[in-house]
Amino acid sequence: MLNARISGIASYAPDDILDNNMLSQMVDTNDEWITTRVGIKERRILKDPTKGSSFMGIKCVERLLESTGTKPEEVDLLICATSNPDYRFPSTGSIIAHGCGLSNAYAYDIQAACAGFLVALQDGAAYVRSGMRKKVVVVSAEKMSSMTNYTDRATCPLFGDGAGAMLLEPTEENVGIIDGVFHIDGTGLEHLWMPAGGSAKPASHETIDAQEHYVIQDGRNVYKNAVTDMLESSLEVMERNGLTVDNIDWFCSHQANLRIIEAVGGRLGIDSNKVLVNIEKYGNTSAASIPLCLDEYKDRLKKGDRIILTAFGAGFTWGALYVIWDL
Repeated sequence: MLNARISGIASYAPDDILDNNMLSQMVDTNDEWITTRVGIKERRILKDPTKGSSFMGIKCVERLLESTGTKPEEVDLLICATSNPDYRFPSTGSIIAHGCGLSNAYAYDIQAACAGFLVALQDGAAYVRSGMRKKVVVVSAEKMSSMTNYTDRATCPLFGDGAGAMLLEPTEENVGIIDGVFHIDGTGLEHLWMPAGGSAKPASHETIDAQEHYVIQDGRNVYKNAVTDMLESSLEVMERNGLTVDNIDWFCSHQANLRIIEAVGGRLGIDSNKVLVNIEKYGNTSAASIPLCLDEYKDRLKKGDRIILTAFGAGFTWGALYVIWDL
């Protein structure tokens, strides 16, 4: 039986830093207020207005190919998870594939908000297990600053830009993407969304004047649902695979808010030393946050480590993956 192993990981974040003190010059906030509420000190911003999410995705995938010794023409498929595509069409995945010279790969985007990378990993693993594809790149690239309203003190401290990617390949060992559970609840629509810019409400002078092309979030509702749903999906995948907090080596959740991460880990009962966190330096990079975090900690991860990944995002959409590390 084939499994899909993770044979490589890479990430990319822009050079420009927007820290809390700089943000306090733009909007009525301060370092203490931001740090105590969300645990973020700084975030990376792709300032160049001519560059979109694909720029970071290309940089990230190039690093992935170089670090794994993979030739561009060897890649069969690229799946891009993003809520910030360069354009409504064509897909950002196609732009990244072209920019990286993946001449033999098909490429497409998926939209699962902050849970997108995990959904794309499960999709990529299915291609590998079926034998349809042998080398699959899963990448998330998120220029969150493009949808951030820097006059809204409730949301603008949260978001940063970045990208993360993994390479999936077949193996007969019991490693890689082992199992996943995913759920969706459409009643969450108006609690976390961008009201305008789609076919339901196309861009107009009125929508621009009303600032409806930025992310809008009901923080209290999102917090409550995120904690409950990430906890329950993590427990669900653990129970299905005979796991307990004692035999899990690492827990990595979407880096949305430090209080959410701590609440989920606390209710799960897992040792805080097993909880991977880097939100302080990058903020919420949506679907890119989990691969960004895992890449930062990759020197501490070892082959055979059991890892639970979980994410929650707009939709509402959420889920958890059980991974056995193989790098």
